[in-house]
Amino acid sequence: MFQFKKIPNGIFIDEEGTIRLLKEGFDVADPADVKAVEQLISGEAETVNFDKSHNGSQETGLELQLAQTKYKLGMEYARQKRDTEALKELDDAVLLDPDNFTIRKQRWQIRFPEKFGSEIDFDWQQEQLQKEKKQEDLHRSQGLVCGPDGCFLPGS
Repeated sequence: MFQFKKIPNGIFIDEEGTIRLLKEGFDVADPADVKAVEQLISGEAETVNFDKSHNGSQETGLELQLAQTKYKLGMEYARQKRDTEALKELDDAVLLDPDNFTIRKQRWQIRFPEKFGSEIDFDWQQEQLQKEKKQEDLHRSQGLVCGPDGCFLPGS
């Protein structure tokens, strides 16, 4: 609906059901985010708008649609405990939509369940993200091609 690509998200909905705040990457430790909610609660502000770079992406296109399709298929495989198939679809989805942390974190949760217990290892996530981005950039520089059947390097 909002096409968020990272979590957590902040959505403030008033009593009438009107969205007054919408922010991708909401952080309760960020004073600006906390202040925004306080302003809404106190009535100081009717709505709070953040810089567009912090909000859900408005991107469209075949690649993003394919990424979402692969994500949904991957999640269905995961629900059925078919982790190999789930990871193939989610790996392709993240190559098509590399900034989508919802997809990325679902992959990690299947691949590294020990990192997603009661305590989330955010340092590990940042390290893992850097490793993956480096590998993904290498694949793209080698001519990675993605389509309905998956993502492939030419000649592989």
